[in-house]
Amino acid sequence: MNNKTVQILLLEDDEVDTIAVKRAFANLRIVNPLHCARDGVEGLAMLSGTDGYDAVPSPYLIILDINMPRMNGIEFLTNLRSDPLHRRAIVFVLTTSNADRDRIAAYDNNVAGYILKSRFEDDFVEVVRFIDTYWRIIEFP
Repeated sequence: MNNKTVQILLLEDDEVDTIAVKRAFANLRIVNPLHCARDGVEGLAMLSGTDGYDAVPSPYLIILDINMPRMNGIEFLTNLRSDPLHRRAIVFVLTTSNADRDRIAAYDNNVAGYILKSRFEDDFVEVVRFIDTYWRIIEFP
């Protein structure tokens, strides 16, 4: 694997879920930088280094909610995949949406996985542990 530290970009509009993910990182003693955006517009700005944000350095992995204001997760994925600089980004969806249309749209946009929050309640330790294992063993594009 690349010796660079993997940056994590979390796109989540629910403050409680953001805190739960941060708590899971702390409980697992994961020290990778965690960047948080409240919606797709802010997430794209953080990736590109626009609107006053420093660009999230590569390599990075994205944890994405579907239901967000301004630009939802599917719209974010569509924009991400059309951008030559970011189209190969590794994205995991972490969402409450169990709708077939969202799951199909996410996989049509090449997500690495679609994870339902309801399976984990407010404790995302197992989700974060899985994603931590994933980024430690794969090679980033």
